[in-house]
Amino acid sequence: MSMMLVLIAIVVCNCIGDDIISVVDGGEEASWNIVTPVDTTTPPASQTTSTDTTGTDTGAVTTTFTSAGDSSSDDDISNTTFTRLVTVTYASGGATVTGYNAVADVMNVVVSGNQVTITYTGSENVAYKLTGTASDGFFKLYSSKKQAIWLSGVSLTNSAGAAINNQSGKRTFVYVEGTNKLADGASAAYSTSSDEDMKGVIFSEGQLIFSGSGSLSVTANNKQGKSGIVSDDYVRMMASPTVTVTAGSSAGHGVKGNDYIQLSNGTLNISTAAAMKKGITSDDYVLVEGGVTTIQVTGGVAYDSDDSEYKGSAGIKADNYFAMTGGTVTITNSGNGGKGISAGSYDYDSTTHAVADSYISGGTLKITTSGSESNDVSCKGIKIGWVTKSGNKVTGYAGNMTVSGGSIVINCAKSEGFEAKGNLTFKGGETYVYSTGDDAINCQAEMNVTGGYVYAYSTANDAMDANHDLKISGGYVFAITTKGSPEVAIDANTEERYKLYITGGVVVAYGGLESGYSASQSVYTMSCTGGSWNALHNGSSYIAAFKAPSGISSVAVSAPSLKNGYKGVSVGSTTYCNVVWATSGISGGSSVSLSTYSGGGSGPGGGPGGGPGWH
Repeated sequence: MSMMLVLIAIVVCNCIGDDIISVVDGGEEASWNIVTPVDTTTPPASQTTSTDTTGTDTGAVTTTFTSAGDSSSDDDISNTTFTRLVTVTYASGGATVTGYNAVADVMNVVVSGNQVTITYTGSENVAYKLTGTASDGFFKLYSSKKQAIWLSGVSLTNSAGAAINNQSGKRTFVYVEGTNKLADGASAAYSTSSDEDMKGVIFSEGQLIFSGSGSLSVTANNKQGKSGIVSDDYVRMMASPTVTVTAGSSAGHGVKGNDYIQLSNGTLNISTAAAMKKGITSDDYVLVEGGVTTIQVTGGVAYDSDDSEYKGSAGIKADNYFAMTGGTVTITNSGNGGKGISAGSYDYDSTTHAVADSYISGGTLKITTSGSESNDVSCKGIKIGWVTKSGNKVTGYAGNMTVSGGSIVINCAKSEGFEAKGNLTFKGGETYVYSTGDDAINCQAEMNVTGGYVYAYSTANDAMDANHDLKISGGYVFAITTKGSPEVAIDANTEERYKLYITGGVVVAYGGLESGYSASQSVYTMSCTGGSWNALHNGSSYIAAFKAPSGISSVAVSAPSLKNGYKGVSVGSTTYCNVVWATSGISGGSSVSLSTYSGGGSGPGGGPGGGPGWH
């Protein structure tokens, strides 16, 4: 008696053009050209299903997902083939789970209402597809293999704790399709057995890698300090879901990654409201490569009983270092003691206390802080590193920072704008810092400007302040303080025998240069027009143009081959540093003469000059 085997190919995604579907059964492969209607949407995944005539193994589905944007990385979901599909459908009458019956010997599924717990000990890579709605459920997973959690129009709230609790220590891909919502409850106790963690609405012992084209909202309503998204390994955002995380006033951080957090693509929106908590936090480093990230923090200062000290909030906190090579990050922190970015903790290395260098080489970073100091916890736009003191004497410090590219705009109402506890180097990019509370830019060690555009404006202290030498050998520097004596626009620690050195670059300053400075190029005073564009000229062409703030009528200037200045010039469409510098398209204006700057230095010249506020 012969038996006929029927092969059924099921295509469960909308495709564009012609797709080749391969069905494998019994070691034989057949291929068909499947012509499908043109669809303007990008298919989230391609699936090929192979079944036998009895149809008993509905989970024998091979799923490959579209690339997450980094095909060379194991973090790209397209590099993993999932050979089993388990679907969890939540509903008011309880959850149903399909796709596992044929492997029930290695996959134990326990369903109680909408509470689903799966324990998997098999060898296949499994995709778990979650869909439907439940206000009283969760998805909990134990597994020894990497897997995908496929969020496909699921709305899931767990009033007692995590909505998704992944106890697997393996790589977990979170693929986001359609509109998805995950939340805990205001009374969630997050009770666990003694050997398990459950630290957030989405919690994973292993890596969490987000991709897809849908949206996901995660809401932490709890009063236990539990966060929105937490991995005890690392968290990576890839192409290109929209993920929104909201953590309430008694909840925890927005996103926490133990090993690191890597933002490569996608849109990430975070709002945190609890004291001490962070929008993004890592026990090691945070790397921003791409995507669009917006963080809003409102929490203030509270006492940390574990560390026996008061702590404030931050938009981004990295215990080791912060790095940015691309993307856009916008941080607003209104909390007292709140920071935009804080990196480099004394306790990161308990033996040497060393931290790696932080850096920004690309991307767009915007930070606004408006809180006040509280319990000796100060606000800052960017704070890198740590310092220890015995009385007023510094006994140790660490935390170098280099800016070589990108665009940085920092506005701080009641604090320092940009501080590094180690060396601070500007090699490129555009850095704009405005502070009405303290120094605009400050470093504990040496500050170097070798390139790029720097604008530092303080109404309350020095514009640029280094506790060691401050060296300008290139780039474009515009420093302003309106505080008056003894504060200056550009300050080095002469009390400890350090100096300001000007050996190159273009320098414009209002408020004075540090007494005893050394310059190998001439420093002059020129009149300027506040609120308008002014320029420096070498006798044959414009060197650069700068836009002076309103109320400023005289500045100190220095540039190679500088011959005279111009007021009231026009500039083209290309400007730098939040529209305060231009180096091309400069025209017009009226020439103004230069006089030798007389404000306390050891550079060339020494005749009359100066102006209001100079010393």
